[in-house]
Amino acid sequence: MGAASMIVLIIAALFFSTIAILIAKIVTRATKNPQKAEPYECGIPTRGKTWMQLNVGYYLFALIFLIFDVELVFLYPWAVVAKKIGMIALVEVIIFFFILFIGFLYAHKKGALKWV
Repeated sequence: MGAASMIVLIIAALFFSTIAILIAKIVTRATKNPQKAEPYECGIPTRGKTWMQLNVGYYLFALIFLIFDVELVFLYPWAVVAKKIGMIALVEVIIFFFILFIGFLYAHKKGALKWV
């Protein structure tokens, strides 16, 4: 897949997404409804203070999980071609795991994995 194919793919993606948004704007009509401006709370009206402060540890833990989970997606293409490539593939995945492990140690040292 050359550079020309990538350019055509990007142009097609922009074109189709723009057309879909324009069609949605043309076909739907804008209605002003005060209920649409409310935050979604499962249909139950909120009582008391709705803005509360959450511990940032939950957010950090979720981000680290997401990062390591997405990195595992890169193992699938490696597993498909590992037998063809041979020893080079093994060295590459060892380097990949080493970088992931360094990131894990860094997160652990900073205390991002502590469930507080």
